[in-house]
Amino acid sequence: MLPAKWLKQIASGGSGFINLLFPHCCASCGSSLTESSAGICSSCLFSLPETGFSDPHNNPVARIFTGRIRVEAATALVNFQKKSTVQELLHQIKYGGRADAAIQLGTWMGYQLSSQNWFSTVDLLIPLPLHPSRHRKRGYNQSALLCQGIASVSRKPVLADCLIRLIATSTQTHQHRGERYQNIKEAFRIAAPEKLEGRHVLLVDDVVTTGATLEAAGNQLLNCRELQLSICCLAYTLPH
Repeated sequence: MLPAKWLKQIASGGSGFINLLFPHCCASCGSSLTESSAGICSSCLFSLPETGFSDPHNNPVARIFTGRIRVEAATALVNFQKKSTVQELLHQIKYGGRADAAIQLGTWMGYQLSSQNWFSTVDLLIPLPLHPSRHRKRGYNQSALLCQGIASVSRKPVLADCLIRLIATSTQTHQHRGERYQNIKEAFRIAAPEKLEGRHVLLVDDVVTTGATLEAAGNQLLNCRELQLSICCLAYTLPH
């Protein structure tokens, strides 16, 4: 749990420009927000169901990638389940235009990560990319906005142009891991490997379920010479 003073900062951290673009209501519960607030009320921030994954090498997310790709650390910060605050937040971020909430959650992630020792060795933040067609439709990449929030706290640079998505895959909600990986394994390429060589990069996404998409993207990143890879998602999908 973050200190109350940090949560208060996050809850009141929206810019005036963002508030002009978005309605002043919480993206989760719909309650009214003060003019200085961003997209999520302090009550919903306080109630986020944290995973408590304190060991970045031995937790359910890290175990997803064991024996599949080489990662230095892997974690997620909140639990995702249906009909929850987290589901509503992710829905509003992806389909409701709530970019303000994504940046605010990224800021919350930044405070969480900055308290973990392994994060100090990360050099770069890389958002999982969207295909250009989906990016145009949505207007932004929610993973890039999470990175923006993390960077505002950690001061680590974000590289959003080095990992490119080539294929706009269809929904994978009802596919098992093997089907998902076959669907996605050729979907990414590296545009500027020289920017990544010898660096410890943190690949960031909003939610992890089977990890197939992150595995495919991670495999491409690991083709860069002497690259170290870590993975962090906002949410981890609890098993049924």
